[in-house]
Amino acid sequence: MTYVTNMRKATTTVGAALVLAAAGMAVSSATSYADPAGQGHQVTYTLTSGAPYEFDLYYLTAQPASMAAYNADAYKYLQKATVNVGPDTPWVFETTLADPQWAIFTVASTTHGGQAQPNAHCEITVDGQIAVQNDHPYSPRCQLGQW
Repeated sequence: MTYVTNMRKATTTVGAALVLAAAGMAVSSATSYADPAGQGHQVTYTLTSGAPYEFDLYYLTAQPASMAAYNADAYKYLQKATVNVGPDTPWVFETTLADPQWAIFTVASTTHGGQAQPNAHCEITVDGQIAVQNDHPYSPRCQLGQW
């Protein structure tokens, strides 16, 4: 009987430790993008390519109040651009968002037949730290939590 009681205590202790560890991770994740003095977060979108190519880009430049506001008029918050990117000519755009989890960056290669893959790479950094990155032969997509 003592063995069973000790096992229950050990299981309860381990379970409580796991819950506390998970809560600690959740809090540290939530605070990793803490808004410094209400100034918002510096969000940087970057596109690089292994060869010179033309790309169509969509990226969030202004934060909507809610997903419903975004869905009602997405182009109020998104920017579209057609750009030429090459190994020595990356494309970079910076904006400020109160909640960087809204950041989204989609890339579409306008490659025509007979050309090799551009091997594109997208990246979103938040306050100088890489938040997400993705590689794709033609059309990478980078996004954070709201999507």
